[in-house]
Amino acid sequence: MARTKNHIELQFLSEPADVNYGGKVHGGMMMKWIDQAAFACALQWSQSYCVTVYVGGIRFFHPVHIGHLVKMEARIIYTGKTSMHIAVDAFSKPVGQADFVKNTHCIIVFVAVDDDGQPKPIPAFKPKNEKEIAMHGYAIKLMELRKSIDKEMEPYIV
Repeated sequence: MARTKNHIELQFLSEPADVNYGGKVHGGMMMKWIDQAAFACALQWSQSYCVTVYVGGIRFFHPVHIGHLVKMEARIIYTGKTSMHIAVDAFSKPVGQADFVKNTHCIIVFVAVDDDGQPKPIPAFKPKNEKEIAMHGYAIKLMELRKSIDKEMEPYIV
């Protein structure tokens, strides 16, 4: 399979309908936008429909204000046979200002599926530069941590 682009950037304006009771963009709205950016990235990489199988480590650093320009950067950082680990960073800034502030970071895992909903092989991601190599290592460390988290959660999932 041919390698495709491993990242995507989406930008949009936060609107009054996105507000929470504190007057900022609702965390659930941020999570929706993060999922949409990650899905677009997974779709671009795999060239097939994908399903979310894990969202973890979401951190909200700074609030996003209504009327600010929001930027979602989604990047493939690791692939398995059918899965894609995607790092998503959210940034915002007042319209008319040059510098974005990082607001949120998380990792989302998607699996590519065929028309029958079964996992489908995808192209392998091979990190090429120092940042990609570091993020690839980060994904591997997080996979190991998730194993212990999964074990802790097991009694409560069933």
